[in-house]
Amino acid sequence: MSKVCQVTGKGVLVGHKVSHSNRKTKKRSLPNLQTHRFFVPSENRWVKLRLSTAGIKEIDKKGIERVLRELKAKGVRV
Repeated sequence: MSKVCQVTGKGVLVGHKVSHSNRKTKKRSLPNLQTHRFFVPSENRWVKLRLSTAGIKEIDKKGIERVLRELKAKGVRV
């Protein structure tokens, strides 16, 4: 399973960890992903999404129905 938020599209960031001697090694920063279930009243069913915390806040702000409409318009299967 990929480490990408289904709503915001946030994913893994890659950069360098730099030591005191200025030696660089690759480092991955993972997004804060949570699996969350939402009830969609219009479809009378539960939807399970893998979201970053920013994605959860966006659903709280806009509402699950509007976010699902935007996801379906992008072509994401939910």
